[in-house]
Amino acid sequence: MSEPVSATPAPASAPQPRILIADDQADVLEALRFLLKRDGYAIHTAQSPAGVLATLESEDVDVLLMDLNYARDTTSGREGLDLLARVRQLDSSLPVVVMTAWGSVEGAVEAMRGGARDYVQKPWDNTRLLATLRTQLELGRALRRSRRLEEENTHLRKGGERPAFLGESRAMQPIRRMVERVAPSGANVLITGEHGTGKEVVARWIHSASGRPERPFVAVNSGGLSEGIFESELFGHVKGAFTDAKTDRIGCFELADGGTLFLDEIGNMPLTQQAKLLRVLQTGELHPVGSSKVRRVSVRVVSATNVDLSKAVAEGRFREDLLYRLNTVEVHLPPLRERREDIALLAAYFLNIHGQRYGRSGLKLSPSALDALMAYPWPGNVRELEHAVERALLMAATDEVTAEDFLLRRGGGGREGQARLEEMTLEEVERYLIERSLGRHEGNVSDAAKALGLSRSALYRRMQYYGIKGAR
Repeated sequence: MSEPVSATPAPASAPQPRILIADDQADVLEALRFLLKRDGYAIHTAQSPAGVLATLESEDVDVLLMDLNYARDTTSGREGLDLLARVRQLDSSLPVVVMTAWGSVEGAVEAMRGGARDYVQKPWDNTRLLATLRTQLELGRALRRSRRLEEENTHLRKGGERPAFLGESRAMQPIRRMVERVAPSGANVLITGEHGTGKEVVARWIHSASGRPERPFVAVNSGGLSEGIFESELFGHVKGAFTDAKTDRIGCFELADGGTLFLDEIGNMPLTQQAKLLRVLQTGELHPVGSSKVRRVSVRVVSATNVDLSKAVAEGRFREDLLYRLNTVEVHLPPLRERREDIALLAAYFLNIHGQRYGRSGLKLSPSALDALMAYPWPGNVRELEHAVERALLMAATDEVTAEDFLLRRGGGGREGQARLEEMTLEEVERYLIERSLGRHEGNVSDAAKALGLSRSALYRRMQYYGIKGAR
């Protein structure tokens, strides 16, 4: 069984296979229990179709070994075939091996057409039975691993090289030392700072330097999930749990099992959702929507916000007990204006990576460009600097990027800068106003949307379009 949430995972070992045996005869169940327990299986038993369904709804099993007949004096196998159809509805990936009396092969063939993976005849041969179950156990696990990988690929997940965590300024040196110390520990981390300061970059660096870098890193905008999809997104759902639940879905917690779950914009999460999140963090257990099964997960939680959570707790907008769960260690990233020594370093880095992307490697920043970058206040922080460098690279007519290529607003939002709004494109103005509104409202999307005369969902769509952090 997995360790609780936030614990560092133990070295991987093969889990004990779990089997459900279904037969209406107690002596058959006892014989199979003795044989399979000796072969290393964890055993569940049921003597009726209702017992099978009840067990599958409350327990995770790896393989089902079931008889086709349950009513006395019947050999049609109809009860077993009906049960097989119900099992397939509950979990289409569960391997089912049916048992049938000698001479009733027709029923076994019909069961195979209905979704059973194999069959054995009574009285069974121990060697063949064990070999059949081992084969189906491995096939079932492979199918579930494949389904899990498909789910993981739908989420933002970057592997490979460790992300760049740049900063040599006096303000950044203690931050770097703290992050380097805490990354291998497995402790939950809360990253705070203004919009655009690089909170997700730090979260990815922590994951890559942890004891679980090969495991998933799953990022989710926890503050942007509506009440209707919150539990489904984080905890998953089963087929039929609600109208649009056409198939089972694995939630972000399970996708991140053994790895890191990054909860961005945590300060904007409503109180009702905070309570549901807290329970999973406390127990390490979750229930997919529509299922009574308990799933246990081992996840390191790294969260981020630009909201003052202590102030939010005092105002009753954030749970104090949840804050304690999240901020085992708190890392505060300073705004770019407080680490100006890093501007040239960051600009050169962004010029290099975007130069490779656009086939313009070898570009350099002119002295006037560096002067302009150092003079600008960067209200959008590192993210704004990256966008500015990318834009300047595309505008540059030669191999030297000049100050004019950056199209920076002089004064950085002061009266002179505001006067230059008329020289900006419509998209630049819209982006500028959205960032200003989010800054004024401490990242609260609902308040920013109201001030801009937009709905919350409309603002999220614009944030996604402009690449403003927090959009999904």
